Amino acid sequence: MLAKGKMVGFLVTTDYDQAKAFYVSKLGFEFISLDQFALAVKVGGHHIRISKAPKFTPLQGTVLGWEVADVEAAVAWLAERGVATEKYPFVQDKDRGIWTTPDGGKVAWFKDPDGNVLSVSQH
Repeated sequence: MLAKGKMVGFLVTTDYDQAKAFYVSKLGFEFISLDQFALAVKVGGHHIRISKAPKFTPLQGTVLGWEVADVEAAVAWLAERGVATEKYPFVQDKDRGIWTTPDGGKVAWFKDPDGNVLSVSQH
């Protein structure tokens, strides 16, 4: 039953305007609604609900990620929109922030305005 359902992701923000500008304007996600409960967006047929909190500490790991056909193209697309990738010490490609996994996959991480860690990956 769950395997046929669509995923709903949940994030936290301290500023709805910043979150909407990032997810809708920069990443191109579809705006669904903004009410007293959450900012709702849609991407790839899935929903993300972004709730507001007066303050919070983002998790240290990745909270959402997207599998893409070409990580290099995705990183270039993000850069064109002013979204920088994280340059972790273990990442081989220091310029673009792309890590090549031992099995040949590729991953790049970036953060939203609240510090939530997001990723794009190619497997």
